[in-house]
Amino acid sequence: MSAETTRRTFLKTAAVSAIGMPTLIPGRALGKNGSVAPSNRIVIGGIGLGRRGRGVLDGFFKQKDSQFVAIADPQKERREIIKDKTDAHYGNTDCVVYNDMSGVLERGDIDAVIITTGDRWHATASIYAARAGKDIYCEKPCAMNIQECQELDNTIKEHQRVFQAGTQRRSVPNFKQAVDLALNGKLGQVQEVHAGILKLQTYSKPLPAQPEPDPSIIDWDKWLGPAPRIPFNAGYCEGRWRNHKGLYSAWRLPEWGSHTIDLCQWAANADGTTPIEYEAGSDSVIHAKYANGIKLVMRLSSGKGAGGWIKGLGTCPVRFVGDEGWVEAGDANRIESSNAKLLEGKPKGQIRGTDPVLHVRNFLDCVKTREQPVCNSTAVRYGHMACFAAAISWKLGRKVTFDPKTESFVNDAEANEMRTYKRRAPYTI
Repeated sequence: MSAETTRRTFLKTAAVSAIGMPTLIPGRALGKNGSVAPSNRIVIGGIGLGRRGRGVLDGFFKQKDSQFVAIADPQKERREIIKDKTDAHYGNTDCVVYNDMSGVLERGDIDAVIITTGDRWHATASIYAARAGKDIYCEKPCAMNIQECQELDNTIKEHQRVFQAGTQRRSVPNFKQAVDLALNGKLGQVQEVHAGILKLQTYSKPLPAQPEPDPSIIDWDKWLGPAPRIPFNAGYCEGRWRNHKGLYSAWRLPEWGSHTIDLCQWAANADGTTPIEYEAGSDSVIHAKYANGIKLVMRLSSGKGAGGWIKGLGTCPVRFVGDEGWVEAGDANRIESSNAKLLEGKPKGQIRGTDPVLHVRNFLDCVKTREQPVCNSTAVRYGHMACFAAAISWKLGRKVTFDPKTESFVNDAEANEMRTYKRRAPYTI
């Protein structure tokens, strides 16, 4: 079989050559009884599936045309959890485990990968996967800074991969409905878009050093990957890596901003650009403005100091304001508008904002058609850059001006230095 022959072509050829032989083929293998034949399934591997990754995997399990076959994770406990979960779902023992992502990426039978590591690995692992010819579903934030946004998008385009960011609210009905009202002129001319964010804060102090475990239990070097080398502490591997320098991106802003600012970008019809001005009034409010005059307001979505949001709509709220009305939506399956008639006859959200199932469906459909998913790498590039530019304004404590064409700050060397990223060897690209 030549290197160019695909797995599906081989399976189809083998099936044709077997005609006339007395082999009994189960109905499920032929796609009967509502099942999907193996030759038409999208074969999936996983890289770094923790708690959120298990929720995303459930979204793939609900799709009859995908088959999860392998997990790579430097933590023994986590890869065994995924194997047990997968084997229980399929009723077999076939899920293969690897302690290095190369085990998944080098398999020719795997079409796509789920990447749900911590922030430090998202872009680098996605770049490795694209170069290996895999399509990618990657959790957010998908990059650590502006440079990684550029590198990720450029690599996806170069290798013609299908990339879906785990910003699943683009596929959730009530958020989609709110965006549709803004894009279709139902609110009049859009003037402001509001994004709920977390309070920004400086990075936490490193956790105290502990003896490194056996690499077969936790491979600390692989766990860190491209991040700077720091002493081991088990807490990092248990989810306490958040808000630590080198492990977490941009002082908490992209944690929710990669969802809510992303939706504002979409509603402002700005997926191919960013605001040009950013000014942080405090660690709770940042104001930005697009070249066409639309204002982006980033403000606390919950907790002390949060205000102005409609109660009961849920976390990660967004609000779009036009000269003829407004609409607001959140994670709790709800949407409100200044004009109730705008919501008549339209279905309200049927799933919560954290549910990835419809987003996974969009990804799998695009893997088949080779069309762009609803949150592709270009949407990620500009939406995430807006997050990072806003965070840099907060960190510097002053207004900054950003040029979306050059993707750099205007006459601001200090801000431009904060765009870049250096990976730790050997985890370079």
